Amino acid sequence: MKKERTKHAGDVTNTILESISDGVFTVDHEWRITSFNRAAEEITGVPRAEAIGRFCWEVFRSNMCEGDCALRRTMQEGRSFVSTSTYIINSNRQRIPIDVSTAPLVNEEGVVLGGVETFRDNTVVEELRRELSDSFRQGDMVSRSHLMKKIFTVLPRIAVSDSTVLIEGETGTGKEMLAKALHDQSTRKNKPFVAINCAALPDSLLESELFGYKAGAFTNAVRDKPGYFAVAQGGTILLDELGETSPAFQVKLLRVLEERTFQMLGDVRQYRADVRILAATNQDLESLVEQGRFRQDLYYRINIVRIRLPPLLDRKEDIPLLIERFIDKMNRLRGKTVSGISAEAMECLMRHEYPGNIRELENIIEHAFILCTQGEIHPQHLPTHLTQPEKKRPASQLQAAQQATEAEVIGEALRRNGYNRLAAARDLGMHKSTLFRKLKKLNLMLPPVDGRSSTSPHTE
Repeated sequence: MKKERTKHAGDVTNTILESISDGVFTVDHEWRITSFNRAAEEITGVPRAEAIGRFCWEVFRSNMCEGDCALRRTMQEGRSFVSTSTYIINSNRQRIPIDVSTAPLVNEEGVVLGGVETFRDNTVVEELRRELSDSFRQGDMVSRSHLMKKIFTVLPRIAVSDSTVLIEGETGTGKEMLAKALHDQSTRKNKPFVAINCAALPDSLLESELFGYKAGAFTNAVRDKPGYFAVAQGGTILLDELGETSPAFQVKLLRVLEERTFQMLGDVRQYRADVRILAATNQDLESLVEQGRFRQDLYYRINIVRIRLPPLLDRKEDIPLLIERFIDKMNRLRGKTVSGISAEAMECLMRHEYPGNIRELENIIEHAFILCTQGEIHPQHLPTHLTQPEKKRPASQLQAAQQATEAEVIGEALRRNGYNRLAAARDLGMHKSTLFRKLKKLNLMLPPVDGRSSTSPHTE
């Protein structure tokens, strides 16, 4: 009778396992699969008859198999693990995101027979999440910032216009990614995208790289070499850090933009330049024009459409989104299973001002991946300058001398204007609020009367 009850209970258990939507399989101590339910067949695409008896890593080909396997930890530590995110490669070589829970497989006598793992296909969840995130995405760029949303809104229209675009922004804000997004949404998307850093090359080399040269054009030019304009025909060229180029090069670039032709070094022929030019800079070109360091005619030629990328300091709401993206990227590159970031570590990252912008944030996450092998990133995994309060350092001798000189100049201006602070600010060519801040910073003591009633060259 007891055997019949046991058999009946086993039949019920098997029916349940075959009915649920979660995949379930068991392994013995040699890591060979001993059972495999219907959902496991559907998710993996591997028939039960092929799966049973094989090593589990041969069937699942998960990123956890080579590193932090939840089932291995269960077998070693004798305890369960719940909701570990990972992915498997199914029989069609598709990457399937899953959530995994594991537990020891124990019989009625308490003997551990192996391990059991349940896994859930998260493909639909990931697709929904991707659809939501797409509203914050353009190409490889992600953002929830209202400043970036304005750019994302007009980006498709700018992309198809084929006009020259000037992209401004501090170093590390993603100017090249924005240029790539413009190319990928343009009618030139099936042609080459070429980016060249103008600041990294001297004029002579920059010219030969862009326009190419003929054999014999200069010493060691033993054969013809096409330049980027020839390579990128029909596509897009990004001229990064254009503000660093010389006036002589700017003249040649202006001619290309106006005539849509270029000339190889050592050649007299003109070649057609069917290339869209995007320019990027971390400098204020308008100020460089006023200083005579950038040609005004070239500035107006490239400034048909201007996009200004805000620094990360002005879009801190994007930090969690960017961190999630960088963690996902590093997990794929390093084969790790870092699940996220702790609240304490997130607080450290939200406090930081990021002079290096998005590039600096990515470097911080890469640093954390060196120290964090699994689970969440914690403050101890971050660079020390983010977690330790900055110590105040005494002013250097140069700073002290500068402050002393500044105090002397301000004091003289106040005395000259009868301590009329507004008049002194005008005399110094600064706003009165700036003068008040400097007075406080330099700890300058003034008479109780500000001099507005006294006779002075300037009156308020």
